Amino acid sequence: MDYFDYEGAAQEAGISADQLAQIVVMMEREFPHDPMMCELHVLRACMAVRDGSVAIQRILGPSIAAPKR
Repeated sequence: MDYFDYEGAAQEAGISADQLAQIVVMMEREFPHDPMMCELHVLRACMAVRDGSVAIQRILGPSIAAPKR
């Protein structure tokens, strides 16, 4: 983390360390040559979860959306 305090926002949102790591990987793939844009989008995702605009399951995709029965 060099540009934005996304870890603080993730804690406020109740995002686990594993979930945060998954978001970081997603954004690193999206912005492989721009670490500032990567961190900005990680921060925005965390803030959206914190503010109730989106559920963490929606960000991470269907793989964690619902447990298998």
